[in-house]
Amino acid sequence: FESRAVMRYVAEKYRSQGPDLLGKTVEDRGQVEQWLDVEATTFHPPLLNLTLHIMFASVMGFPSDEKLIKESEEKLSAVLDVYEAHLSKSKYLAGDFVSLADLAHLPFTDYLVGPIGKAYMIKDRKHVSAWWDDISSRPAWKETLEKYSFPA
Repeated sequence: FESRAVMRYVAEKYRSQGPDLLGKTVEDRGQVEQWLDVEATTFHPPLLNLTLHIMFASVMGFPSDEKLIKESEEKLSAVLDVYEAHLSKSKYLAGDFVSLADLAHLPFTDYLVGPIGKAYMIKDRKHVSAWWDDISSRPAWKETLEKYSFPA
């Protein structure tokens, strides 16, 4: 739960040492914060359920809940429909610049398109797919995956 606060802190502290992930104006920052909240409150919860019940249930010693998996997939699908509509008008979540809001989606969406096996949820949405392809192909993300990915 603290990772989002840590991300904000690092982005603010090192703002001058790379791309401005918080936006150049107060309006940009408002959009970044809005989409960080969307990620935390509507995108992440159903995706976390999918991750826990598909990837980690057996390792953590509890049975997968198929009903919860189905409900979570439906909730995430509805959220991704909102993203699709938004990204049809904007290249990135907070506007036409890569922001912390976009990057916050990387780890768990990588699970979704990889080990969870539900890449179609992203790929079946033209604008979400283009956004995902863009943010997930960033050199820093590729380097992070090489260093810290879970074994398949």
